[in-house]
Amino acid sequence: MLAMMFAGALALWIGVPLLWLYIGSKVQESTQSVGAALGLMLLGSVATILLLVPILARMNEAYEHAREARGLDNYGQAPLEAVLVVSAVIAVALLVLYFLVVGGGAPLPVPDGRG
Repeated sequence: MLAMMFAGALALWIGVPLLWLYIGSKVQESTQSVGAALGLMLLGSVATILLLVPILARMNEAYEHAREARGLDNYGQAPLEAVLVVSAVIAVALLVLYFLVVGGGAPLPVPDGRG
């Protein structure tokens, strides 16, 4: 159950933004409107997050009930909070790794000495 919650949290931090960036790029490509693409990306991201968060909460409740059924302590929201924090740290680390290694440079503008 924790692995499923972790996958859902990674989808929240990584999957949702990538999905809506892709959809927004297709909208911008077909309409030539950056505003329409940004508006759709914002609304779509918020709507998708509002759908995923209750699913994660229900998974946490199922995890709590399973622990109680086995006679173990109930930790409340702590498992979900831990999964969200760890997945957020991993998502940020992957973003930094992408910018520094795959992207080919620092994410901040750095003068290259050609003045």
